[in-house]
Amino acid sequence: MKDLSSLEKTIGYEFKNQDLLKQSLTHRSYLNEHKNWHLDHNERLEFLGDAVLELVVTDHLYEHYQLPEGELTNLRAAVVRGEMLSRVADEELNLDAYLLLSRGEQKGSPKARYYILANAFEAVVGALYLDRGYEAAGDFITRFIVSKLPEVVEKGLHIDSKSRFQELAQEKYRVTPNYEVLKEEGLDHDKHFVIGVFAGDEKMGEGEGSSKQEAQQEAARQALKKIESS
Repeated sequence: MKDLSSLEKTIGYEFKNQDLLKQSLTHRSYLNEHKNWHLDHNERLEFLGDAVLELVVTDHLYEHYQLPEGELTNLRAAVVRGEMLSRVADEELNLDAYLLLSRGEQKGSPKARYYILANAFEAVVGALYLDRGYEAAGDFITRFIVSKLPEVVEKGLHIDSKSRFQELAQEKYRVTPNYEVLKEEGLDHDKHFVIGVFAGDEKMGEGEGSSKQEAQQEAARQALKKIESS
């Protein structure tokens, strides 16, 4: 495995138990080809990190944004969604260089890598929480995720795209959009959905996500772009 000292420098903390950091970077597929690897895969750490991430972001939003519950929920969803986590993991942390994957996953599609990176980011949060505590995890999340909130607000990434598209579709096409699951794969704890949004028989957009809601919002965003450019 690649030396992790440069990653620790980027994260801002040297791990007391570096096995936690190593485990956060271990994909399930790696264990299939390395039966003697002494650590488990990163899914339990991902589960923990997801909860810590949501709590830190929620706490910040509550303290700094005097908005109704619905708007706070939309802001949180925008800043912790897979697209944001994957982008930070790739562009700012360079996690791709440290991930332990099977040979098959190493050659996988960009979409597959997107989800692996987002999940690894959450796993790193979980590892940091266990190793250094809530304050350290909160500091990391604040620097890399909470700092994106101004961008989210400025670009309107928190706006409920489904509601906005429904308004426009009813106004322009006189129909209520419907959403259809085009593809569903993955284990129960790690689902991946591809959902299309239709105005009548016309597919207006397609979105992907780890939940139906996330995929529907992305599909609606794509549909809005289509309407606005027409």
